[in-house]
Amino acid sequence: MGSRVSLLRKEFPALPSEVAASVASIEAAKTAFHEVEGQFAKSRARYLEKILPEAYAVVKNGARRLCGREVLVNGHPLKWQMVHFDVQLIGGSALHRGMIAEMQTGEGKTLVATLPVFLNALTGLGVHVVTVNEYLAKRDSEWMGALFRFLGLTVGCIENDMSPPERRVAYGSDITYGTNSEFGFDYLRDNGMATTKNEQVQRGHYLAIIDEVDSILIDEARTPLLITGASPQSSRPFEIYKQPVEQLVKRQTELCNQIAAEVKRLLAKGDTAAAGLMLFKLRLGQPRNRQFMRFMEDPDIRRLLEKTSLSAQHGAFQKDIFKLKEELYFVVDEKGRVADLMEKGRRLLSPGDPDSFTLPDTGPQLAAIEADPSLTKEQKIAARQEIRSRMDEQAAKVHVVSELLKAYCLHERDVHYVVKEGKVTIIDEGTGREMEGRRWSDGLHQAVEAKEGVLIEKETQTFATITIQNYFRLYEKLAGMTGTAETEAAEFHDIYKLDVLPIPTNQPNTRKDENDQVFKTRREKYNAVIAKIEEAHAKGQPVLVGTASVEASETVSRMLKRSKIPHAVLNAKYHQQEAEIISNAGQLGGVTVSTNMAGRGTDIKLAKGVAELGGLFVIATERYESRRVDRQLRGRCARQGDPGRSQFFISFEDDLMRNFAAADRMTAMMERFGMQEGEALEHSWLNKSVETAQKRVEQRNYTWRKRVLEFDDVMNKQREVVYGYRNEVLTTETPRELVNETIEKVIPAKVEEYLADRDGESPDYTELLHWVNSTLPIRLDPSELVDTPRSAEEIAQMLVDKVKETYRLRIENLPPEVLDQEERRMVLVAIDKQWQSHLYNMDALREGVGLRAQGQKDPLIEYKTEAYELFVQLMASIDQEALQNLFRSASNLEAYLRQLQSMPQELHGPDETAIGYDNIATTGSSGNVNPQSLPSPEGTVLKLNLPKRK
Repeated sequence: MGSRVSLLRKEFPALPSEVAASVASIEAAKTAFHEVEGQFAKSRARYLEKILPEAYAVVKNGARRLCGREVLVNGHPLKWQMVHFDVQLIGGSALHRGMIAEMQTGEGKTLVATLPVFLNALTGLGVHVVTVNEYLAKRDSEWMGALFRFLGLTVGCIENDMSPPERRVAYGSDITYGTNSEFGFDYLRDNGMATTKNEQVQRGHYLAIIDEVDSILIDEARTPLLITGASPQSSRPFEIYKQPVEQLVKRQTELCNQIAAEVKRLLAKGDTAAAGLMLFKLRLGQPRNRQFMRFMEDPDIRRLLEKTSLSAQHGAFQKDIFKLKEELYFVVDEKGRVADLMEKGRRLLSPGDPDSFTLPDTGPQLAAIEADPSLTKEQKIAARQEIRSRMDEQAAKVHVVSELLKAYCLHERDVHYVVKEGKVTIIDEGTGREMEGRRWSDGLHQAVEAKEGVLIEKETQTFATITIQNYFRLYEKLAGMTGTAETEAAEFHDIYKLDVLPIPTNQPNTRKDENDQVFKTRREKYNAVIAKIEEAHAKGQPVLVGTASVEASETVSRMLKRSKIPHAVLNAKYHQQEAEIISNAGQLGGVTVSTNMAGRGTDIKLAKGVAELGGLFVIATERYESRRVDRQLRGRCARQGDPGRSQFFISFEDDLMRNFAAADRMTAMMERFGMQEGEALEHSWLNKSVETAQKRVEQRNYTWRKRVLEFDDVMNKQREVVYGYRNEVLTTETPRELVNETIEKVIPAKVEEYLADRDGESPDYTELLHWVNSTLPIRLDPSELVDTPRSAEEIAQMLVDKVKETYRLRIENLPPEVLDQEERRMVLVAIDKQWQSHLYNMDALREGVGLRAQGQKDPLIEYKTEAYELFVQLMASIDQEALQNLFRSASNLEAYLRQLQSMPQELHGPDETAIGYDNIATTGSSGNVNPQSLPSPEGTVLKLNLPKRK
C-alpha cells in the first residue's frame, strides 16, 4: 500500500502530505485538487494515446463483423457494408488529437468518427457528436450506433421534442448525437433556468466531434444561441413609421429614375465627368435600380463608374460626394448592408422638426449640468437622467427608421426570406435552408414583417444567450470533420485553436472542373445554363443545378418547364424530402435544381450506366460568397473515384461580381475579346479574379464573426460568474450558508452607503432607518442609532445579528427538506430575475454602443467599460433581491405548502396561447415554447416564455 501511495505522490506531487481541519489546509486542498485535475487530464490523454492502435483495431474488426447484417435506420433496413480504409484511420487519429480532418465528400467522414468516438467513450466522460441537422443526428445515431452497441457502448440522440428525463438518459449514454443548437440550448437551460439539480440534463463537456465543422463553427457563428420571450416593449413604432418610410422609398425611386434619365442625357451629350457623378449618385440611392443594372452591362459605363468611385476616395471630390448624398433621401451601402437617412429624408419624415431624427450632442449639456453650482447632487442626477431619456427616445426613432429602410432596400423576398402562413422565415444564405425559429435581431425582423404586412411579433427579450464559439470552447477536447476547411484554417486556429489536416482520398479524384463561363447579364447566363442542361439531358447524363436563392431556383425551374425537361426542385420552400431528392439525383437523365442546401451528408450514388456518360454534371448558376460553398457544390459529384464534371455560370449582374469583383479589369477583358450578345468569357484568369472577390467577402465575414466574439467574450466572463453561482446554489448541501453570506454582505454594504460613504456629507440615519424598516423583518428605533454612539461597523454587526436571529425564529418549525428547497428557491429567483433584467440592459447597451463610433470612440471599449458597471450593479442587485426574498417568502409550512399547490397552474398557464420558436432568435431548429411562470417574491407572477421541457 505504501509503495502505491508513493507512486501516486510522484504522479501528483501537489497533494498535501497531511490534511488538518483548518482554513489553510482546506484552501491547500482546493488548490491541490485543481492541480491534480490537470494532472488527471494529462494522464488520461497519455493512456488513450497508448491504447489507440488497439482501440482502432477493435472498431475496424467490429465493422468487418457487422458486414452483411441489416441495420434499421430511420425506419428502413440498411445492409452494413463498411470497413475502415487506411486513410480513414489517419483521419480518426487526427480527430483524436483535436484537429480538423479535411476529407473530400464521399470519403466516409461518418465512419471515420467512430474511431475517436469509441476510444474517448472508454473514459466514461461522455462524447458528443454534433451534426448540422436533426435528420443526420438521428440517422447517424442509429446507423453508427449499431457498431457502438455491437462493441458494448450505449448511444443516445437528442431530439427536439424530448422531455428532460429523456434528455438526461441520452446524455447519460457513452455517446450522444445531436445538433449544435440542441446541445447549446440544453446548456443554457441547465445553467440559466433549471430550479433543481434534477432538472439539469447535461453531465459535462469532455469531447465534441463536429460533423461539417465549417458549417457549424464558421457559417452559424455570426448568430448567437438565444432563448427569448416577449418583451414588454411595443412593436407599435414599426406600424407608425411604416407608411412614412414607404413614402420615403417611393420618393427615392422616383428621384433615382430621374437621375437615370439624366445619366442617359449626359452620356448622349458626351459629358462623361458629370455622367460619372450621376451614376455614382444613382448607386448610392438605389444600387438595385433596373436602369442602373442595364447601365452596368456596358463596359464603358462600368469603367466610368469605377473611375468615379476611385476619385470619390480622394479629398478633392469629398465636397462633391457630400453634396450628392444630401440630394438623396437616404443612402444605401449594399456591401455594408446599411441605409442612412439624409437631411432631405429627415425633412420629409418630419417637416416641422427634422432634428427629431438626429442624435444630439449631449456632451455640452452634461458638462453644463456638472458645472452648475446651484444644483444639488440629486438635481444633477435627475437632470442627467432627463437628457439620457431624451437621447434614448431620439435613438429609438432613428433606429426604427434605419431598420425599415434596410428591410425595404436590402432584404428581398424569396432571396433573404420567405413568407409562409403569414410569417416571415429567414433563409440561411450559406445553406439555402429555412431557418425555422430564427429571427433577425435589433428590430430588423419586425421591420420586414411591417414591410410584408404580416403580424408584427412583439420585440423579444433575452433570457439566456451564448455564442456558438463560446459554447464549444467549454469542451476539454474539440475536433471536427469537413470537406472544406483549408480556406478557413486561420480562423479555426485563431478562434478555436484547431489545426486543419487534409486527408488523402482513398481513390484518385477524377472530377473535371471546367473554367467559369462569364456573361454580361443574368438573362444570357440563364439561357446558357438551360442550353447546357438540355445538352446533358439529351444523352441521359444526370445534372445537379446549384442556385444561390429560392428566387433563382424557381427561375431555372420555370425555364426548364418551358423546355419540357422533367426535374425536381429542392429549396427552402420544398425542403421536406431533401435527403430523398438528393439521393435520387444520380439517376439516368435526372435533373435536380437545388439551392446550396444540396443535402450535405447525403450520398449521391450513380445509377447503372451513368459513369459511362461522364458521371454527375454539377452546374452552378453563380459563384457563392464563400469558396467553401463552391467546393461543397463541386464535391457533390465524383465521389469515391466516380467520374464527374462541374462548371460555374456567372454574370456581371450577380451580387458578388457587382460588389466585390475587380470590375474595371473584367470590363477591359470584355472589350478586348469583343463580347457580343449571349457570348461568354472563359479564362483561368477570370476564375482567379472571382476567387479574389470571394476572399474579400470571407475576410469581411470573418471580421463580423470576430466582432461578435469580442463582444460576447465580455458577456462570457459575466455568464461564467453568474452560472457558477447559480450551480453552487443548486448543488450546495448547505444553502443556509448562502443565506448567511447574503445577510453578511448586503447589510454592511447598505450601512456603508448611508453612513460612511457620503462624499463629505453627514451620516443619513433617516434613510438607513427607512431601508431597515421597509426591507428587514425588524423594527429599529432611531434612539438605537443616535443615542448610543456606534461606528458603522458596529451598527452593521448589530443589524446582522438581529436579522439572523429573526430568521432563525421564523424557520425553526420548518422540515429540513422543505427549508433547503425554500432557501435555494429564494436565491435562484433573485439570480434569474436580475440576470434577465441585466441581459435586457446589455442588449440595449450593445444596440446603442455602435453609435459611439460617430463620437470617435471605440464601441468595444465603451461596451466593456459600461458592461462592467452594469455587472457590478447586477451582483449587488442579486444579493439585495435575495435578502428581500428571505422575508417575503412563506414564513411557515402551511403557507409554503399552499404556495406549492398553486404553482402548477402558474407554471403551465392553461389559458395562455403557446408561443412557438418562431419568435425565438436561434441558430438552429428548435422545439415549441410554452409560457411558464415563476412566482416572484412580491406574490405576482413573472411571465417567462421558455423552451418546452416536459
